[in-house]
Amino acid sequence: MHYDPRSDTCPLPYAPFKSCTVPRPIGWLSTISRDGVPNLAPYSQWQNLTFDPPMVMFAANQLSNGERKHTVVNAEDTGWFVWNMATYDLREAVNLSAMEVAADVDEFSHAGVTAVPCIDAPGPRVAESPAQFECKFLSTHRLRGSSNHGWVDVVYGEVARIHVKDEVVTQDGKLDIPRIRPLARLGYYDYTSVTETFEMKIPGTNDMTNVGLEGKQ
Repeated sequence: MHYDPRSDTCPLPYAPFKSCTVPRPIGWLSTISRDGVPNLAPYSQWQNLTFDPPMVMFAANQLSNGERKHTVVNAEDTGWFVWNMATYDLREAVNLSAMEVAADVDEFSHAGVTAVPCIDAPGPRVAESPAQFECKFLSTHRLRGSSNHGWVDVVYGEVARIHVKDEVVTQDGKLDIPRIRPLARLGYYDYTSVTETFEMKIPGTNDMTNVGLEGKQ
């Protein structure tokens, strides 16, 4: 099977594109508007870009009416956004925060999670989340879509502060990923969470490369 998604009718009843690029980490992003209203929303097009300094990105499609997402507008207006790690235990709150609500709605309250202050960013972070990044907004790159909903804002940020709860750190100083169970997006209405890990080291790499790959300081 093959087809051109730009011009052909998909031969399957469900388009496979989003189910091939999986699993996708969730950017559960909190911001605050210029009017002081906290916003919280999940984005499945989220990723780290580099580590020196640490930079991240997320992509936000416009609404079907052509309006830009509140997260993007708030990040541009205030210069900050916050990533909150989405976990299996927080899955219902993540799902509630995906609803489209008016700009004057406090989405922390709507999702039933606790807002706590950041150190550098003006908006709050999710207290129940095991880790958060306070991200300084760098730039937005807009890509044209074939419809209002297809237009996308790709937003870049530099991680200015990292929060990690002590209870999710192992004795050797690593995050206990199976305990955290980070949430990830699949295609359709499907999600998954990380419940097991395995280690592989690249053959023939030198000590300095291994230090970088493992994340040692």
